[in-house]
Amino acid sequence: MQRRRRTALLLSAALAAPLLTACGSDAHPGAAAVVGGERITQAQVEERVREVRDAQRAVVTEDEQYRQVVAQTGTLARFTVQAMVLDRVLHHAADEAGVTVTPREVQDLRTNLEQQLGGRQGLENTWLQQYGVAPGRLEENLRLQVAASELAQRLGTETDTPVFTEALAASSKDLGIEINPRYGTWDAEKSARADLRTPWVKDVEA
Repeated sequence: MQRRRRTALLLSAALAAPLLTACGSDAHPGAAAVVGGERITQAQVEERVREVRDAQRAVVTEDEQYRQVVAQTGTLARFTVQAMVLDRVLHHAADEAGVTVTPREVQDLRTNLEQQLGGRQGLENTWLQQYGVAPGRLEENLRLQVAASELAQRLGTETDTPVFTEALAASSKDLGIEINPRYGTWDAEKSARADLRTPWVKDVEA
């Protein structure tokens, strides 16, 4: 179970520290990204962001403190696009490797984390504050953590090794990922998003 806890932290680090390169999605109006030919719409991204903001507001009720929280997480939309794309990349890699995740495995992980973090509320607050995961998305995120751990085991490695990174890179290339330039670019080799340094592209989070 220690391995799965570590996986959660490693995946969050990957989301928080993206790298470089890819192409835009001009051929897909309204798309924040296209993964394997399927669109992640801007509306879906905005809904995820709204869920996180609503959850943050429920925890931080004082206006000034809430404004500080929003300021500290100002790149939430880009972070969310990164997370939604990476979810699909990882699940595709896991499917290709024949990995299956059972409800029991997800529940076991949840129980273990709740014991470590002070119960359900402690787990939800930690995932919200550290990983930008709203309580309503916690279950699917834990399923992702289990899938990452099982994939690493299937590959005979850990989630922080070149072997694991290469598996995600192969999945990224197979899916043919495009990112709307307003949200950055995608590097298939690193399976990560990065900011586009183009002054003519409007910052949607400004």
